[in-house]
Amino acid sequence: MLDIIGLSEIDVDVYDAFAGTGSMTVAEIRQRTGVPHQRLLRVLRLLTGKGLLTKLPGPAEAYSAVRPEIALEAMLRQKEQELASARLVADRLRERYRATSGQRPVDLIEVIHGNALIADRTDQLLRSAEQEVAFVDKPPYARTPSVLHPAERDLLGRGVRFRGVYERSALELHDLSSDLEAGLALGEEARVVTSAPLKMIVIDQRIGLVPLRSDLPEVDTALVIHPCALLDALSAVFTFLWQKGLPLYLPGSAEQADVAPSDDARLLALLTTGLPDRSIAKQLGMSYRTFQRRLRDLMTALGATTRFQAGLQVATRGWVTLPVTRPPREEGVTEGADSPSPRP
Repeated sequence: MLDIIGLSEIDVDVYDAFAGTGSMTVAEIRQRTGVPHQRLLRVLRLLTGKGLLTKLPGPAEAYSAVRPEIALEAMLRQKEQELASARLVADRLRERYRATSGQRPVDLIEVIHGNALIADRTDQLLRSAEQEVAFVDKPPYARTPSVLHPAERDLLGRGVRFRGVYERSALELHDLSSDLEAGLALGEEARVVTSAPLKMIVIDQRIGLVPLRSDLPEVDTALVIHPCALLDALSAVFTFLWQKGLPLYLPGSAEQADVAPSDDARLLALLTTGLPDRSIAKQLGMSYRTFQRRLRDLMTALGATTRFQAGLQVATRGWVTLPVTRPPREEGVTEGADSPSPRP
């Protein structure tokens, strides 16, 4: 709030010092706030310029405060006008860029080098999303995925849809509670595949991001892809992987509510991904021996002697939901929500 209206904490403290007073001289303000004289003079000029204070006539330099509902409302209205003007300029530049881009192949693909620049560009692209972010998550990474990306948290709060396909190997590198479960609890939709041909992010089906190579230990070069046939291909690949993947339901997600105890839900969700037992034990923060005992106890509670029987019992009780398999679409049939063409 302070950044928006251009005030510092000291500015607010000086303005707040006028509460319950009619007017004060500079000496009285300094005595009440303890702000050094020269600094106080700068603050008073700033507050006067913003319409929060009024300098009174007379030989003694004195000020009175303007009621906050009057002064702040005027400031906020001015900021809204400035923001509206900035949006008009941004829209005009965007249209100008769209009109001139796409005529040369070099305009369709940006090449970004360096982990820091890739991370910054990724954040910028994510925050431009208005409808949907679709991504395929697999190694390598520009930054190790330890917590939920701040942009995803903000966008989910604004109602932007997030659909993620995780390669099985990626699940071993994410933190279960602070990353995966945090995203699912906020509304992310996630599915898991055994392997994915590449990692990607596609935003509103208008721009994409892919690493240049997938055989390196970390991402050091990435490609930003603007509307072209390559971006259409990325959307098609994502749709194929999404339809092929198994849903990842962890405690906190809407689909997992009231269907299984949360302690067992984590174990069941990770079992359905096909992760090795030792990797599941590591994600759950327990020893391999403890994991085996927990699994035996769960199978006993389900009345199952094999994992196959346990899987049937879990599916029967609705603790794990499988995606609906759709027959191939015939020509002329209206496409559904998983089709690459309509936007959610």
